[in-house]
Amino acid sequence: MEKKVEISMLWQIYGKLLTEKQYEYIDYYYNEDLSLSEIAENEGITRQAVRDIIKKGERKLFEYEEKLLFMRKTINQEKQIQHILLNLNKIQKDSSDKQVTNILEEVKKELNCLV
Repeated sequence: MEKKVEISMLWQIYGKLLTEKQYEYIDYYYNEDLSLSEIAENEGITRQAVRDIIKKGERKLFEYEEKLLFMRKTINQEKQIQHILLNLNKIQKDSSDKQVTNILEEVKKELNCLV
């Protein structure tokens, strides 16, 4: 997974556990695509200070994920749901029973809501 996407996902899951500055600067950098220099100028601090705050925040996000595994579990659940949906489609395609087809369609709708 691309680092930018991974950090953004971790930020969504664990961001509120960071300091206010870590939360904001990671948001600016990864989600709003501001450069370190732009953030530094907007906040009235040095580029190096912004970088340090972001790096500390990133380390915290990875530590939280290492211990809690919410992102990994979510990704695994989504993969399992996609696999189930694929199998339901196969069953539905091969079924000639209208009632079974309708039940499978309802199950698929419920699973799609989880993804």
